[in-house]
Amino acid sequence: MGDSSEVPALRRGLAILTAMGGRAGPVSAATLARELDLPRSTTYHLLAELTAAGFAVRLPEERRYALGVAAFELGSAYLRHDPLERLAGPVLRRLVDEVDCTAHLGVLHGGELLYLIKERPSRPQTLVTDVGVRLPAHLTASGRAMLAHLPAAQVRASFPAGFARRTGRGPRTLPELRRTLAAERRLGWAVEDGHVTGEFASVACPVFGPDQWPSAAISLTFRHVCEPGGRADCGSTWPHLAAEVRRAADDLSGRIGGRR
Repeated sequence: MGDSSEVPALRRGLAILTAMGGRAGPVSAATLARELDLPRSTTYHLLAELTAAGFAVRLPEERRYALGVAAFELGSAYLRHDPLERLAGPVLRRLVDEVDCTAHLGVLHGGELLYLIKERPSRPQTLVTDVGVRLPAHLTASGRAMLAHLPAAQVRASFPAGFARRTGRGPRTLPELRRTLAAERRLGWAVEDGHVTGEFASVACPVFGPDQWPSAAISLTFRHVCEPGGRADCGSTWPHLAAEVRRAADDLSGRIGGRR
């Protein structure tokens, strides 16, 4: 049995890899230490170990670190096995049977939300979302459900080019996004009402992995038109649907070894 003192170091090393994987390019050790609230000496030590194992590579001219070949090989092995999608499939199918709405599984890819699974009810409605489609994460309920549980610096770094819009709704600036994320974190789930497609709304909850960070999100999308004469965003949060999504997200979190 290994020394239990090695476990925190392993968790910190995985947190560094996760943070590096969530960025669009190489990152400095100082930035990682600040974002993960780690001592600089610890960060440099862990990066040295990850570099020796091939999971990170040091770029001396830039004084930054990037993911190494071993991380790529591990990611390729993951794609061959598709464990997240295999485990999520039955969860989403049950959710769709219970609520008769379209369900999605999505993951963050920088500032975008990538859809991995789409389960439709017996009478599906036409949506822009589909497997392999990428949308601005800040406009989707799934994207914001995950962004709400990431460090502020990582959220800021995810949108270097600003905030795209599709229907005229949704966060337009970083402060506005931060206020939205804070409100949805307090609420317990994320909501988008016409941010992606007019007259459609979504609710989403995060799926947490073993590292306690959001690994994915499950969402429900359904037709919704605000009352005539009311404001453009009527403020509905659909708690009854959110409760079903939460149960599904908790189920999948447990299946992948994360917290519920």
